[in-house]
Amino acid sequence: CVGCVWWVVPITIRSDLPDVEQIHVYVRENGIPKVAQFNLGAGAKAHVSCRVKMGKTSDVIGLVKSGDKLYYASKEVRVTIGGCGG
Repeated sequence: CVGCVWWVVPITIRSDLPDVEQIHVYVRENGIPKVAQFNLGAGAKAHVSCRVKMGKTSDVIGLVKSGDKLYYASKEVRVTIGGCGG
């Protein structure tokens, strides 16, 4: 987007669920909400960290696939001038 201001926000998602196969990260208010996907190998610890770009305050959603089920959690991340608060 021309003229848009983006902030880079560090996030961490972890789960104690057994057999986590995938972790997806979404930023609801981004033009393209899906910002990351992690495919985990058998026995891998479900703990990922990354930095995502956000144009404005939004819910950040972590979606975890464990077995045949999907689980999610979300948190509003406030983007402010000079940093992020939430």
